Amino acid sequence: MKKIFGAKKNKDPPPTIQDATDRITKRGDTVDEKIKKLDAELARYKEQIKKTRPGPAQEAVKARAMRVLKQRRMYEGQRDMLYNQTYNLDQVAFAAEGLKDAQQTMTAMKAANKELKGMMKTVKLEDIDSMQDEMMDLMDVSTEIQETLGRSYNVPDDIDEEELMGELDALEADMDFESESVPSYLQPDQEPELSLPAAPTGHAAVPANQQQEDELGLPTVPQASIRT
Repeated sequence: MKKIFGAKKNKDPPPTIQDATDRITKRGDTVDEKIKKLDAELARYKEQIKKTRPGPAQEAVKARAMRVLKQRRMYEGQRDMLYNQTYNLDQVAFAAEGLKDAQQTMTAMKAANKELKGMMKTVKLEDIDSMQDEMMDLMDVSTEIQETLGRSYNVPDDIDEEELMGELDALEADMDFESESVPSYLQPDQEPELSLPAAPTGHAAVPANQQQEDELGLPTVPQASIRT
């Protein structure tokens, strides 16, 4: 059957935007190379026109230069057209990339929304409120336990100002009585006075039988034995 009707040929996939852009860019580069060659040729013709005298030779050079200039303008038009096509393809590619990004964003948002819905099913607001109430009750019970354990024994809870001043006056009287009953020499604020002998004034008298000594410890010579 395939020999009679022929087998169906597989079609090539259509070119992508990037393929079309690369193709047009390559063509634009080729046109640019041609324009550069024509510019060099025009520059050579310009020099020839300057060097030749007016006449048939100069007119022939001008005719060739005019032909090259028309060809150059044609290539410039093609290049501008290719640049416009490349610009349009870039806009389409940018729009396509934006749509792809939007699709990926929507897919990610849908997956996140589904996950959040599944998590919300496991978390209920009533359970959170009930847990908060239980925590508050436990904190109140803990506070009561701490206050009970820290309570002092055999200590009145309420003491008025009159009782406080009475206790302070009695404490001050007891302290005064204790300070009066302590002997004066045991009180810390009073020091016992000790009578010490007065310091001697002037030079001490030397005994008659004791020989005087000078500052070096040698016996002094009496003044009467020194002859003047």
